[in-house]
Amino acid sequence: MSFASRITRLPIGFDPDRGAEARALVPGVGGDLAALIEGAGGCSPYLGGLLEKERDWLEGALDDPEAALAVEFSRLGEVGPGDLGRELRRTKRRVALLTGLADLGGVWALEEVTGALTRFADLAVQLAMRAALEPEIRRGKLPGMGEEDLETCAGWVALAMGKMGAGELNYSSDIDLICLFDESRFERDDYMEARAGFVRATRKMAAMLSDMTGEGYVFRTDLRLRPDPSVTPVCIAMAAAETYYESLGRTWERAAYIKARPAAGDIAAGERFLEILRPFVWRKHLDFAAIQDAHDMRLRIREHKGLGGKLVLPGHDMKLGRGGIREIEFFTQTRQIIAGGRDRDLRVRGTVEGLLVLAEKGWVPEAAAETLAAHYRAHREIEHRIQMVNDAQTHRLPTVEDGIARIAAMSGQTQAEFEAALRARIDEVHELIESFFAPGEGGAAPAPEPLADHPVVSRWTTYPALRSERAVTIFNRLRPEILRKLQDTAQPEDALIAFDGFLAGLPAGVQVFSLFEANPQLIDLLVDIVGTSPALARHLSRNAGVFDAVIGGDFFADWPGAAALTEELGARLEGEADYERKLDFARRWAKEWHFRIGVHHLRGLIDAGEAGRHYADLAGASLAALWPEVVAQFAQKHGDPPGRGACVLGMGSLGAARLNAGSDLDLIVIYDPDGVEMSEGRRPLAARPYYARLTQALITAVTAPMAEGRLYEVDMRLRPSGNQGPVATSWEAFRAYQSNEAWVWEHMALTRARVVAGEPGLGADVEAFRCAVLAEKSGDRAGILRELARMRARIAAAKAPEGPWEAKIGPGRMQDIELVAQAGALMGAVPGRSVAEGLEAAVASGWLSDADRAALEASYTLCWQVQAVSKLLSDKPLRPDALGGGGAAMLMRETGMDRLDDLGARLAELAGRAETVIEAAIACESEEKNG
Repeated sequence: MSFASRITRLPIGFDPDRGAEARALVPGVGGDLAALIEGAGGCSPYLGGLLEKERDWLEGALDDPEAALAVEFSRLGEVGPGDLGRELRRTKRRVALLTGLADLGGVWALEEVTGALTRFADLAVQLAMRAALEPEIRRGKLPGMGEEDLETCAGWVALAMGKMGAGELNYSSDIDLICLFDESRFERDDYMEARAGFVRATRKMAAMLSDMTGEGYVFRTDLRLRPDPSVTPVCIAMAAAETYYESLGRTWERAAYIKARPAAGDIAAGERFLEILRPFVWRKHLDFAAIQDAHDMRLRIREHKGLGGKLVLPGHDMKLGRGGIREIEFFTQTRQIIAGGRDRDLRVRGTVEGLLVLAEKGWVPEAAAETLAAHYRAHREIEHRIQMVNDAQTHRLPTVEDGIARIAAMSGQTQAEFEAALRARIDEVHELIESFFAPGEGGAAPAPEPLADHPVVSRWTTYPALRSERAVTIFNRLRPEILRKLQDTAQPEDALIAFDGFLAGLPAGVQVFSLFEANPQLIDLLVDIVGTSPALARHLSRNAGVFDAVIGGDFFADWPGAAALTEELGARLEGEADYERKLDFARRWAKEWHFRIGVHHLRGLIDAGEAGRHYADLAGASLAALWPEVVAQFAQKHGDPPGRGACVLGMGSLGAARLNAGSDLDLIVIYDPDGVEMSEGRRPLAARPYYARLTQALITAVTAPMAEGRLYEVDMRLRPSGNQGPVATSWEAFRAYQSNEAWVWEHMALTRARVVAGEPGLGADVEAFRCAVLAEKSGDRAGILRELARMRARIAAAKAPEGPWEAKIGPGRMQDIELVAQAGALMGAVPGRSVAEGLEAAVASGWLSDADRAALEASYTLCWQVQAVSKLLSDKPLRPDALGGGGAAMLMRETGMDRLDDLGARLAELAGRAETVIEAAIACESEEKNG
């Protein structure tokens, strides 16, 4: 399709005496090439000059402009170093002429225009770098480097920043580069000489591109975005840059690196450097403090450039002014910085691309993103026309008489149409951006602060979270609303004291307070939590990052189930670069889901039974996803697992799929070497020590205190050898022990065993064997009940209940009923693991009656409700006088009771009935045997 047939609009040849008339063509019909060239030359003295110099080339190029540029770029690759500067300038003229016409005529969309300019910039920098580096290598100024290293520029890379990095160069843009070199390619003693060589080459490269000659210039080149440019050389080592960003990097530098791209030189080294910098740019938690940083930067730019005040179009800065290009870029980059650490899809370089993906992922309203994207494109096109007039690096609308009329003519509009549309766009951008960065400015007078005179409030300024002036400023904006909401709770003083515990435990405040300010609904949730569960509030103060999950969009969605959780965590772990990051991510991920379960339970979205299953799903998914990572890490040194591998058996509450908010995990690891004696790796191990150490690696992966804390506490005492033998049990030994040596109580424990991780084939064999053992041992009813009686006696002697509100320990309470259910499951050889299934088996075997089962189930259900709420509310034994109004209300709602006294009486009554049933059932069986 020819250039002429793709023309969709025409500029007017500008004549100040007759003004400008709008002319436009219908897209697809084809246009008047002569009129386009005449209009472009008339509107733009710069384009007119280019037409005089390059008209012959242009005539051939217009047949296929994309191919013409490709040929031109290819031609540059054959130019010698001595002629390169001149030929780069010639190509710059041709690129400027062709892109200018394509832009004015609507032949190319904005992205095609900026893409062509960026591709030429990449090529120009690459060729200039090679030309500057070649003499340094030839003269031996880069020790150890030869001519073959020119291909990678000996580890030297130019990172394109800003619009060049994003592929968005404007018509007369300068180019922002950060030049780095890979110091690891040089011996330590050669470092200073190599650095001096790269510094000289960088200066030569910049001069070749920037210097104004009789042929013009290529690109104005700015090297000042590098770390601390006032004291650092123009090219610095990657290690030095990394140290700077890790220790001194600022928010604006993080935003700048969103667009960073290795454009020339050693691209691979540049990519590695950006990967190293990823944690600096993309924080692991949502970073709402970036909003204030960006807002402050906007205000400083306005003040420095004198850009505040009423909108006046003549002289208005399309880039930095109100409602301008930079506003849209700040908005987009700030939102990317906030959430990009958690969502990799947001890590895109382009502004329009960023807006679209932010809308797609729910971080920006779709209508706002579409509006800003459209206005951004329109602003950029006006910016191009401003710069086309005289090839000036300016972003201001003209102030001279008829200057705006000229820009309107280049846009194919009358001045009146142009100004009206531009004012509307600027105002709409300004309103959208201002509502994001400063939503509360200019509002009503501050409301009175209830509870402000309470002695607790007076000590807040001494807390670590309020050490910095910035934290105090943000918190002071939040404080009236927080105190008002605390006042509105059922027990304001209790809620205030619990909030005080949360605030006192925060190690820092800026990020959390910024999160609350940007998401006011989190204050409601926090007040709910501190007013109900001081334990959860204390957990939040140590792990405030879990709030990130609340604003992720699906926090209150239905529970996904264990399989979906395992798949999600497994996929996320694969994306982490190293083992330590995987372990920390697993902890952060599990804490967020753990927090979600707690909040759902606290708000009555799920009951105690559902919460128990969800906690168990989460633990199982964490182990299932983490196990392959532990094995892979261990195998790097010792080789793949010998034989069939291993599986992890969940015992106790984990096996029965019912955990509470504070449960630890009972585990057994079973392995099958299948006749293989040794692993094959750098440091091979015999099968038994291999699996013992692999099991220890799993325990460490789960329990080690890391930056994100522990994942779970683990108890391995239920393995056949208890605490005395190896932590892993071979498949052969496990079968032999369970068949010939295990105590009855161990067979009872086996009724709740469940494979939660590891090799599926071995896991299936373990489950089949478990069912077979239960069937084999089910006939010894008398022995089972004797062991049940002994176990109850041992437990009673070892630990007394901690008061009348104890739900777990004590006759007729949870543990007691669980033992009865295990005995029933063993008698009936049922594979089910729940208390209900075990009690049903006891009825089916004739040991218990239906009435007995009902009494036990009633007590167990109430005990579990009390236990589940108690563990969510506090890590201490339940004491009604310490519950607070919110906690008491939750306990009443969960149990369906109206008063705590009634609940206490009901708990004692049901436990007493259950105790009577259990003792009667055991005694009756004993009497029958003796009789």
